[in-house]
Amino acid sequence: MTTQVFGHKSPDTDSTGSPIIWAWYLNQIKGEDAVPVLLGEPNTEAAFMLERWSLDKPRIVSDISAGTPVVIVDTNNPAELPDAINETDIRAIIDHHKLVGGLETKGPIDIRIEPVACTATIMYKMIGDDMAQMPTAVKGAMLSCILSDTLEFRSPTTTQEDTAIAHALAKDLDIDIAAYAAEMFAAKSDVSGFSEAELLRMDSKEYAVEGKQFRVSVLETTSPAQVLARKDALIAAMPGVAAEDGADQVLLFVVDILQEEATLLVPNDLVRGMAEKSFGATATGDTVVLPGIMSRKKQIIPNLKI
Repeated sequence: MTTQVFGHKSPDTDSTGSPIIWAWYLNQIKGEDAVPVLLGEPNTEAAFMLERWSLDKPRIVSDISAGTPVVIVDTNNPAELPDAINETDIRAIIDHHKLVGGLETKGPIDIRIEPVACTATIMYKMIGDDMAQMPTAVKGAMLSCILSDTLEFRSPTTTQEDTAIAHALAKDLDIDIAAYAAEMFAAKSDVSGFSEAELLRMDSKEYAVEGKQFRVSVLETTSPAQVLARKDALIAAMPGVAAEDGADQVLLFVVDILQEEATLLVPNDLVRGMAEKSFGATATGDTVVLPGIMSRKKQIIPNLKI
């Protein structure tokens, strides 16, 4: 049976590229039948990556049949995976997030979780000398994943391993990192074709804080004004998105990649209080700027308080 390789819902560049990387490795190096799939439509940056490197967009699936062999990448959180994930045959997990718990396997499996910025960084090390056989397009996806997750090395999650591997790939591909990252971020910043509800879900994760359920959304951009111009409409859409998704509140952080800061939309007193308790910020209006806040994984989620 074909192994399906996938990342989290609302796939970003890493959750789009890493399944492609690992499916190639399983097929071409390990001799196993594997296919990359997505759990949703890729964001604009991930779509740019696919087009730039002439990669086929993986098939989008909503459910995985019971017993299907799967490899989970870029997450280990059941809330970000199909509802029946524990009915599949989980063969491996490759991730760089904290261990959440709740996944159940049919037997012992390979699990590799490392404190680096990107899943593709871990894969580069796991593939080792076999990287020499990797096609240019797949290497391009790997570089894209690392530059995306590190925000071109600006993110506080960036490690020396991420940086060194990205530079090695760029040299191999004859790619100028700054120029290519600028193209990627420009693609990520173009949100004109998305509704407010789509923007609130585009790069979001579900988290519980002190008994309340939150959809924590991050929009990373080099043009924050384009997003913030729709502030009122985004705030108006939050209750509906929260209700549909079974959350108490949507939190939206607009991350300015170049200024290295985030703007949190403040729709009500709950979020105003969270801004003050979580980040020591004084929120008097419907937005608050949080200097230095770039990473949901390292700076936002661990600090959330009600």
